[in-house]
Amino acid sequence: MSTNLTINPERLWDTLMDTARFGATPKGGVKRLTLSDEDKLVREWFTSACEAAGLTVAVDQMGNMFATRPGANPDALPIAVGSHLDTQPAGGKFDGILGVLGGLEAIRTLNDAGYETSRPITLINWTNEEGARYAPAMSGSGVYSGEIGYDDMMARPDRDGIRFGDELKRIGYAGAETVGARRFAAFVELHIEQGPILEAEGKTIGVVEGGQGIYWFDGTVTGRDSHAGTTPMTHRRDAMMALAEAALAVEAIALENAPAAVGTMGEVAVLPGSRNTIPGLATFLGELRHPDGGTLTAMAEALDARIAEINARRSPVEIVLTRKWRKDPVAFDKRIVDAVRGAAEKHGYSNRPMISGAGHDAYYVADTCPTGMIFIPCWEGISHNEEESATQSDCAAGTQVILDTLLKLDQTL
Repeated sequence: MSTNLTINPERLWDTLMDTARFGATPKGGVKRLTLSDEDKLVREWFTSACEAAGLTVAVDQMGNMFATRPGANPDALPIAVGSHLDTQPAGGKFDGILGVLGGLEAIRTLNDAGYETSRPITLINWTNEEGARYAPAMSGSGVYSGEIGYDDMMARPDRDGIRFGDELKRIGYAGAETVGARRFAAFVELHIEQGPILEAEGKTIGVVEGGQGIYWFDGTVTGRDSHAGTTPMTHRRDAMMALAEAALAVEAIALENAPAAVGTMGEVAVLPGSRNTIPGLATFLGELRHPDGGTLTAMAEALDARIAEINARRSPVEIVLTRKWRKDPVAFDKRIVDAVRGAAEKHGYSNRPMISGAGHDAYYVADTCPTGMIFIPCWEGISHNEEESATQSDCAAGTQVILDTLLKLDQTL
């Protein structure tokens, strides 16, 4: 049977816009935090849509959802495609869900044509990719791969002290299937780039060859509250000023390892929070990223050294740095990289090789089977933002590449 199958761009777009109502925000974005009521609603929609497409849906103990289309050889390991349905607190309509709905559209296209693959095809929704409510990020795929502990994840609290495991049960998605029991012949993930390169260069497809390493750290700064008007500068134990130095140290380390390195202090809290009180306590959450594992280690060690220097100079103010999570750089499977590039070129889509700056579920899945990713442009590179946007034509192009990649892998693996 010919494999010159074409996805339905209008159906894909309509599905993307329809699912944006789950957690829709007044500014046109989406707030669909992991294990929230909105997450439950979109999961229920996903289950119904997959069953309508003839897929069998299963859920594991982490809430990861697997929707499988049978193949001619039922004993063959499935080829998997997918991403995630959760969002940031002020997220957009495309981050994550494009990879899930692109996979759904590819399967619907196979159904329309009556095309039977040799291997089964499994469409996946990974739980808690964003990590916005429960750290660490990508924990559904991380527990699946064995790099994050299941029991540890079940006990993780959100900011209100509500445990991950309790919320998973509350929304009805604590499945019976053992995490990691399923295995796949390959996994492919479609995603918006979340950066400006493709749009700036006028390219339609990013052929992702790997992803940079990520290191997360938390910090607590302990000083002493005191009166802002009566305490001389030489007698202050100002937690805020020490935090400011730590933030500048993160920036400096990233700049010293440019252009590949990035460093961010993304969340801070300063107490007691009064204009005329010198802060006695501050906390921060930050990260460093680099595509080379050795350089990432050196950056983390440099941060430790600079925090120690700040502590020595500002004593008795003290910064305590805690290493929270690390994911080493990932190299994707050459066969899948080549299949993605071939699919893009088959359709005349301009493309370029890329290293992903953001973390994705594909990072963890790559530990378990051959894995690859496809990027499409997003407007001004903006993501994790209600203004996040992608064009219908680019979403369709990425989904077409997904379909052709799946078919190529089905014929060659």
